[in-house]
Amino acid sequence: MKSKLYRDGRPSTSLRMDATDHGIVLRFGDGPDRCDYLGARDVWVYEEDDTYYMHYDAAGPEGWLCSLAVSEDMLTWEKKGPILDFGDAGEDDSKSASYGVTYRDGEDWHLFYLGTPNVSPAPDLVPSFPYNTMKAKGKGPRGPWMKQKEVVPFRPKAGTYYSITASPGQVIKTDEGYIQFFSATTEVPGKACVQRTLGVARTNDLDRAWTVDPQPMVPIEEQIENSTLYFEESNGTWFLFTNHIGIEEEEYTDAIWVYWTTDLNEWDPENKAVVLDGSNCSFSSRCIGLPSVVRAGDRLALFYDAPEGNSVSHMKRHIGLAWLDLPLTPPTKS
Repeated sequence: MKSKLYRDGRPSTSLRMDATDHGIVLRFGDGPDRCDYLGARDVWVYEEDDTYYMHYDAAGPEGWLCSLAVSEDMLTWEKKGPILDFGDAGEDDSKSASYGVTYRDGEDWHLFYLGTPNVSPAPDLVPSFPYNTMKAKGKGPRGPWMKQKEVVPFRPKAGTYYSITASPGQVIKTDEGYIQFFSATTEVPGKACVQRTLGVARTNDLDRAWTVDPQPMVPIEEQIENSTLYFEESNGTWFLFTNHIGIEEEEYTDAIWVYWTTDLNEWDPENKAVVLDGSNCSFSSRCIGLPSVVRAGDRLALFYDAPEGNSVSHMKRHIGLAWLDLPLTPPTKS
């Protein structure tokens, strides 16, 4: 299969690791107090004691907030409503407190979430730059989540590959400490569009600041954002699933890609494949949003967001589910 070519020359890949799509498992519109009446997207799914928990961005009357849904089977979800509220005027999460990534460390549950003081005009109120990584803490998978305003994990920094966004991603514990693969965006002179990639941040204490690597995980030209990882013990390989940004008349999330490596500190940008796009999604022919993976027996569940039909809108998205059989193996290069 030939690589998909983009009009601005951004990288692509001819490799595929096709997921089998189940379709929509959570529809927008019926959340408590109209919390998601305009859309549901940016999903994070985790498991604890045979119960599955889903954080998703609920687009409500006052803006987007991280909301909770709970399931026993991954197919039927009970919506619980927002788990975070907007920050006070002037704070970094005053207009949106969304995309909540969890990490359990002993008895403590840590939540890294996206905050921004800027949104698009009503009624959509789509979060806009800058995207900041912010912190909360809880005693269980449901929270309640208490914001830690004094903890600043990292922020966008002028003159770097993360000058516009530095928003949260999955946290992995290693022998050297914790690693977070965060979303990074910057403007590059001479480029019509912003450039996106994943950055790497490190810490030995989840309640303190992180140190950001001077170079991103893969080059800024890759045009990817958001991270969710799975480790395949049978072959010692890490698989990182991420959202690819494509371009036609405008930019939009056109696919979920996967990168793979046997060393979390070394990623080859050529080791990547398409997992889900309009060709194998059952309800969206063009637009596929942010991924989250969780193991379920001998399969890997891949959650994502997407609008129906050929829409590429940020709004009116649902949460979908696709499956990958385990064990995962990298696709063979021709």
